Amino acid sequence: MTTPADDKPGELLTSPARLRKIDQLRDKNIGAYLPLPQLVAVGDQSSGKSSLLEGLTGIPFPRGQGLCTRYATQITHRRESKASINISIIPGPNASEAEKLRLEEYQKSVSTTSELKDQLSSILLEVNERMGVCTSQNPKGTKTFTEDVLKIEKCGPNEDYLTVIDVPGLFEDTKHNSTTETDKAMVQSMVRKYICNDQTIILAVLPCFVDFATQKILALAEEYDPIGERTLGILTKPDLLVEESGKNIVCSLVRGEQRPLTLGYHLVRSRGGDDEGKAFSDEARDSEFKKKPWCTLPSDRLGVVALRQRLQHLLGDLTDKAFPKLRSKTRKLLRETREQLANLGHSRQTMREQQQFLVSIASEFQRLVRAAVNADYSSSPVFDDDRFRLITNVLNKTDEFKSDFMIYAHTYEFLPSREGARKGKSTPSKPRSDNNRTPFELFPDLDGVIVRERIEDVPKEGIMKWLKHSHHRSRGSQLISLNPMLFSSALREQTSGWTAQTVYYVSRVIYTIHDFLVGALEAVCSDKRAREELLSQILEETLARYAASLQQAKFLVNVEREAHPCTLNGIFRSKLAELQSIQMKQKLTAQMTTINYFLTEEHSAEVISMDDVLATLRDKDGGKYVAEDIHDVLKSYYEVARDRFIDTVYLQVVTHYLVAGRESPLMLFSERWVLDLEPEKLDAIAGESLQKRERREMLTKRIQDLTEAVAILR
Repeated sequence: MTTPADDKPGELLTSPARLRKIDQLRDKNIGAYLPLPQLVAVGDQSSGKSSLLEGLTGIPFPRGQGLCTRYATQITHRRESKASINISIIPGPNASEAEKLRLEEYQKSVSTTSELKDQLSSILLEVNERMGVCTSQNPKGTKTFTEDVLKIEKCGPNEDYLTVIDVPGLFEDTKHNSTTETDKAMVQSMVRKYICNDQTIILAVLPCFVDFATQKILALAEEYDPIGERTLGILTKPDLLVEESGKNIVCSLVRGEQRPLTLGYHLVRSRGGDDEGKAFSDEARDSEFKKKPWCTLPSDRLGVVALRQRLQHLLGDLTDKAFPKLRSKTRKLLRETREQLANLGHSRQTMREQQQFLVSIASEFQRLVRAAVNADYSSSPVFDDDRFRLITNVLNKTDEFKSDFMIYAHTYEFLPSREGARKGKSTPSKPRSDNNRTPFELFPDLDGVIVRERIEDVPKEGIMKWLKHSHHRSRGSQLISLNPMLFSSALREQTSGWTAQTVYYVSRVIYTIHDFLVGALEAVCSDKRAREELLSQILEETLARYAASLQQAKFLVNVEREAHPCTLNGIFRSKLAELQSIQMKQKLTAQMTTINYFLTEEHSAEVISMDDVLATLRDKDGGKYVAEDIHDVLKSYYEVARDRFIDTVYLQVVTHYLVAGRESPLMLFSERWVLDLEPEKLDAIAGESLQKRERREMLTKRIQDLTEAVAILR
């Protein structure tokens, strides 16, 4: 693009360095992230756009009746000491890395415009093959149109800085040019993508002989530039106008009298098919405008020379205004993109990365478990939520279990130990209401493992009647009145409620632990997909450990109920002796009489005869009070066994099986468990979803591109 001798290119342009930086950004596809100053030529296929660009840039464009342009073409002029024309391909924003490398490998260079013209057909064939565009010469291509961009860079000592982008022409007919409605929509989408950029000057190319009121290209431009402040109308083919009325309409457009645009309209003559092979200089091209009525129009709105200068000014002004903001926007977008990538966490593409991810989560999970078990609630903010105060919640439920067990676990209410209190025994109060969330609603996986119904059976009255009846039904030929087997049978009946009470207590503890476990995983793993997959992987073993704790609880109940009653605890004998002494005292007290000595009431005393004492002892040994004896032994042993059982359940089932033992469900998810995972399971848990992987790749590429952009804009 040679500048006329009387032009001063330095005065027409912004800093050439800035324009070159913008071109470098475009080469890096930064335009996919930020709007770049650019001139984009749009028009219908028969608008004369290719001829216009050839006259404007000096680059020969293919012309004809058929469809020619299948991709955007970027023509860049740059002043260099050596003349050359370089052809390359800028991969589309959605190209894979492999496609990007293959497209960027294509480089072609010629020395002159005539040389380019001679080789243009072969170059376009190579470009189409490289891009995979299907043409009659390249039938193996898979694309009709592509987002890849053909870049033609013209350098030389007389070149002015200018970049124009030519996009495929719009078309309506899909029947006679090997295109489809899908192709038509794709071209429109491509055009829209370019002109929606608020830093784009829209060069709307219109042949002079059309009805301007119905031109779709103007309507399309108005969608994104409703007040016409960045749309320049370029009117082509004025030499084809014959009627004066048509010429007058064109003149009124150029003067701004019809359908005005802020940037106005410019009139140029394009090379036609009949001009092929003829010398066609800018002066010869513009000679048309010396005729009427064109000669009455402003000279700066006529001809390709004036248009070229106008576009240089427009691009320069646009770049000057955009450059400072472009710098700040690029830095801001780079910062935001880095934050977005950081929010995704560390990459989890390789097995090592996946192990590191899960190990760090397992380590943090076990740290929370230790703190929760040791009541170290100041170690993490999560403990502000009572849900995570594990050992406290377990102990509170254990206290409730102990209280309810002492009131409700026995079948018959024992006689009170206090004298005079055998009658009028009050019915135990109803258990405190369980305000916990229903396990089945929150954790359906626990269904079939735990129970949620509290047993509220109140112990029955009439223990002595039951014991006497049992004694009469169980008498044997023993020398003593008390049948040892009767005691075991009575103990089994009296402890028949232990299983239900214990299973309900352990179920509540299991629910508390599961609630903590799920919450702790949520606290240490923000990736929902990974967390759900992790819970799914450990769930089966976790449920098995819950079931094992319940099995152990039932085993402990069976030991107490089925084994021969036995204790080494001296408290049993002390309790029994106390009860027997109270019973004996009550019986002897009933035999006591009051006597007065010295024949005065002031000198009196309660006494019992030795005969009555001996009679009472004979009745006891003879079995008269056998029911009372069974009651006292049963009550003394029951209280010792009950306290022992409560401690054992808490120590073995809760502490060992559920909370702190090696086989505790809380100990399952650990660093060791992670390291033992098979690669397939590791990837299933820690591997990133396809969506997340694609987003990570996209953000990584954007950071790389924007980092280069920041360096370019310095």
